[in-house]
Amino acid sequence: MRPRDPPRSEWWRSSSRRRRNLDSGSVDDLLSDLNPQQAAAVTHRGGPILVVAGAGSGKTRVLTRRIGHLLATGQAVPSEILAITFTNKAATEMKERVTAAVGPVGQRMWVSTFHSACVRILRRQAHHLGFPSSFSIYDTDDSRRLITNIGKDLDLDPRKYRPRGLAHQISALKNELIDHEAFAPTAQTESQEVLAQVYRLYTERLQRAGAMDFDDLIGNTVAVLSLFDSVAAYYHRLFAHILIDEYQDTNRAQYELVRRMVGDGAEGLDPAELCVVGDSDQSIYAFRGADVRNIEEFEKDFPGAEVVLLEQNYRSTQTILSAANALISHNTGRRDKRLWTDAGDGEQIVGYVADDDRDEAAFVVNEIQRLTSEGLDAGEIAIFYRTHAQSRPLEEVLLRSGLKYRIVGNVRFYERREVRDALAYLRAVSNPEDDVAVTRILNVPKRGLGDRTVEQVAAFAAREQITFEAALRRASETGIGPRAETRIGAFLALLDELRMLLDSGADPEEMVEAVLEQSGLVGELQASNDPQDESRLENLAQLASVAGEFMNDNADGTLADFLERVALVAEADELPDHEGGLVTLMTLHTAKGLEFDAVFLTGLEESVFPHARSLDDPVELQEERRLAYVGVTRARKQLYISRAAMRMQFGTPSSNPPSRFLEELPDSLIHWKRTGRDLSRRVSAGGRGAAPALAQAAGSARRTAGPIVDLTAGDNVLHPKFGLGTVVSTAGEADKAEAHIDFGSEGVKRLLLRYAPVEKL
Repeated sequence: MRPRDPPRSEWWRSSSRRRRNLDSGSVDDLLSDLNPQQAAAVTHRGGPILVVAGAGSGKTRVLTRRIGHLLATGQAVPSEILAITFTNKAATEMKERVTAAVGPVGQRMWVSTFHSACVRILRRQAHHLGFPSSFSIYDTDDSRRLITNIGKDLDLDPRKYRPRGLAHQISALKNELIDHEAFAPTAQTESQEVLAQVYRLYTERLQRAGAMDFDDLIGNTVAVLSLFDSVAAYYHRLFAHILIDEYQDTNRAQYELVRRMVGDGAEGLDPAELCVVGDSDQSIYAFRGADVRNIEEFEKDFPGAEVVLLEQNYRSTQTILSAANALISHNTGRRDKRLWTDAGDGEQIVGYVADDDRDEAAFVVNEIQRLTSEGLDAGEIAIFYRTHAQSRPLEEVLLRSGLKYRIVGNVRFYERREVRDALAYLRAVSNPEDDVAVTRILNVPKRGLGDRTVEQVAAFAAREQITFEAALRRASETGIGPRAETRIGAFLALLDELRMLLDSGADPEEMVEAVLEQSGLVGELQASNDPQDESRLENLAQLASVAGEFMNDNADGTLADFLERVALVAEADELPDHEGGLVTLMTLHTAKGLEFDAVFLTGLEESVFPHARSLDDPVELQEERRLAYVGVTRARKQLYISRAAMRMQFGTPSSNPPSRFLEELPDSLIHWKRTGRDLSRRVSAGGRGAAPALAQAAGSARRTAGPIVDLTAGDNVLHPKFGLGTVVSTAGEADKAEAHIDFGSEGVKRLLLRYAPVEKL
């Protein structure tokens, strides 16, 4: 094959003026502080190379030094180098490091994310695909709005075909490079046929609008390189060196893009020299479409590739690394490597078995207070958990302790939309005059009531000087249409049902469960095909757990008492941050790429971590173990691991076995401050162990109703809250039996006899 044309490297050597730009650092300086494996990765030439970079092994240094070495030795000019990272922050850092090493010339390289590089290519080449060079880029919200409009045009039930779920499915197809024409013939079920129809219209309307979504940026770049040889040849001549960071996180579309950019010599040009850096042991984003096989099969895709292992760790103690090595060794089919450090063994890992998730949270916070009292900055402490819902008990104990914290990658528990929606229902049931709450939930879940309807009702309420709910009850006078009036009637009937339950004596826990079920909040999320809605379901289940815990502590507590407590906790959530460091809370997926002096890895129980959905799937279970490996290797000096003997899950107490990941850690590395055996001894000695806690929570404050009182019209009854009353009418049987009772000045109450504490006189 002929050399690249033009021979830029020769031009580079002949340009003394440009070469002087690199004199800020010699070639020796670029290699002097590297270990032998890092140096080998930096200096390798002549073919593709895979740098297997273990956690904390200096992969960013290797990437930036490799670029600097190419420039400093005259083997490339800046425009011949394409470096791809996964975040804008990483791209900026890489360019800054190269510039610091080789001078201002480093600013002229292509260093960007996949999406940014593709935008740059498509601005020049999009006309080949029928798009203007000034095409618009639709973000997630734009895409969802377009799909919402398509759903309306097709008259789709938004509860069954949620725009967010459809958008996720279309994105997944695009990441696999499956267009609507290829997908349509494979559709077999009704939902797949609907998806195919939406996908086709979505594609057509994007094209008509001269717009691309984020997935199109990569997919269309692959298309233009595949379909037009002249375009491919242009970039094959342009880029002599391609470097990819975090290669284990690439999906199918990104993998194909890399292959197309490198080339196969078909145009008579040498393929670009490819360097990928990554670690299959840290591949944790399969739910986003990442395919670990891309890195595992690199040598098969690029025969003759060099492989360099970076195993020396510059972050953690040997104790932490030995734990990580032992854990990940249980994954099969991986490339064997063992992290090591010359920094010494350090402290033992600290383990703790808690009574329940509140006890676990108390242990974590007590240890944090001890660490900060000994001088450790709170900003160097992180708490990791598998799912967002697990943050709630931790947040509440942190708030009570006065420790300031931040949540990375999510909003605080009581600020989460689904939690606020459920609380708004409870407030509306408790207080019909709460206009904010009633307005919020009127169309949650979707009832087909638009902003115009809300505005008309609100205007009527203002004119008549009545509450928003009172205006809803006079909907026929507001000028809204009959369809909206019918839907409002159904909403008001729901509120009346919930208030009947409350008046009948249902406790806060029972009211939360009734709201979640009868409002449709849970049903809507259960019917969704959006993976994020699983987390939202867990958050609603956590709210039910909050109510259960409230009843454990306040057996006679009312719904108003519960809402007051929640409001106070949520208000404490809003206190301004102090000037010192903040304890960091995050899911393990969010923790990737970060490091802290002290790390608390919580919730190490089967069905929690590893997650329940992975237990019967060997592939998902291996990814869960990689997630645990990532969590362990975030710790620099001190690692804590904990589990709870009982944890509230989906609103009910669950006692899960210890996580298999705990069993895979060598006992010699762990100092258990409290073990499962300690817990058993406490139980047998009458202490507050797992069994009493479980029994207490299972019983909670949920009253088991006795025999339902038999009432008929005309009977006189006594109610502890409403006083003397006369039965007006009865309806229903068994658990559904209810009565309308006239309590005089208290009015006529509709009570569910299963709960109502009435005594027949």
